[in-house]
Amino acid sequence: MQIADARKSASILGKALSGIVALCCLASETAFAAGPQRDPALKRQVETAINRGLTWYSTNQNANGSWSLPDQPALTAMVLTAYNGEPSGKYLKHPTPEMEKGYGFLMSCVKPDGGIHRTNLVTYNTATCMMALITAHRKEFNPTILKARKYLIGLQGDFGEKGKNDSPFDGGIGYGSHYEHSDMGNTLQALEAIYYSKNIGADQAGGDKQDLNWQAAIQFLQNCQNLPSHNKQSWASSEPQNVGGFIYYPGHSMAGTTTNASGRVAFRSYGSVSYAGLMSYSYADLKKNDPRVKALIEWLEKNYTLDENPGMGLDGLYYYYNAMSKALTAYGVNELTLANGQKINWRAELAKKLLALQRPDGSWANESNRWWQKDPVLVTGFVVSALEHLYKGL
Repeated sequence: MQIADARKSASILGKALSGIVALCCLASETAFAAGPQRDPALKRQVETAINRGLTWYSTNQNANGSWSLPDQPALTAMVLTAYNGEPSGKYLKHPTPEMEKGYGFLMSCVKPDGGIHRTNLVTYNTATCMMALITAHRKEFNPTILKARKYLIGLQGDFGEKGKNDSPFDGGIGYGSHYEHSDMGNTLQALEAIYYSKNIGADQAGGDKQDLNWQAAIQFLQNCQNLPSHNKQSWASSEPQNVGGFIYYPGHSMAGTTTNASGRVAFRSYGSVSYAGLMSYSYADLKKNDPRVKALIEWLEKNYTLDENPGMGLDGLYYYYNAMSKALTAYGVNELTLANGQKINWRAELAKKLLALQRPDGSWANESNRWWQKDPVLVTGFVVSALEHLYKGL
């Protein structure tokens, strides 16, 4: 597919699939630094909502084993990962016929070079399908996972002189090997799959030893953060409404720009990509006391809301919910201190919000169709993932 076509597809689906689910895992050793409050009644309600969502999936599968669009196997992978993350583990122990058909479909999308896709969005599809295979915990999937891992590592960007960190896009990952820049969505998804596959095959003689250049990845991540102390690009904003937060890639924010009194243009930080940044830092093993992480959590606290995706309104709202649940869990954040000093139990608040938004048939969907968020297969995956993370801490 030509780059122009890839851009068009990316504007529809790409951002929506960014940072899709790693349901059975926590992102770093810092998780649950202190115990969260327990709420057994709410926990039971969350479990019921998860099962209603999975039941909806069981009656909405395509004949070929896929869910939603067959050309985007990431959507099918989301469903399978959601089943694997069900709290009791019953679907891991006894996969349903629908799940087996779904895995058959995913394996039909495996390419000779290790990629797992059909047409475009090769990074998103490969990484998301990897997570469905990883969370299944089946040894027969290991060769496919390792080959896909090597494929993703090979997509890490080196846009300037080879081996030198001379481009702000170096170290990140974009929509494919021929795309002209890296971005936060593709980078997050790839980091997640590479992180969780690092020990697969380690017990095999001559196992895969190749790994990502994590320091280069960290450099790319901080090049997307509005934090002049670490990001030396001229556009990095020190304005209170932006500092600490993230944009989509260096020089571009989905939330647009602001201009201060002196005429300086800054790129606006926004909620969903900032949580993507927090998850990415956790996969790269940045600790909670790292100044980049601290500044980012401060921005997220100041801009906390469940009514919208900060800076984007309803656009990308359910990805925002999903990313919040995963990122704050990864860093063991049990309470948020808001701008007014109020401390909140974000898990309970988010759980109640998601329960209230579930539709009568058990699915979820957004009012805004940007990034395909009117597709209930996509959005139900985001929510079931979020609820499965919340369940562990309620």
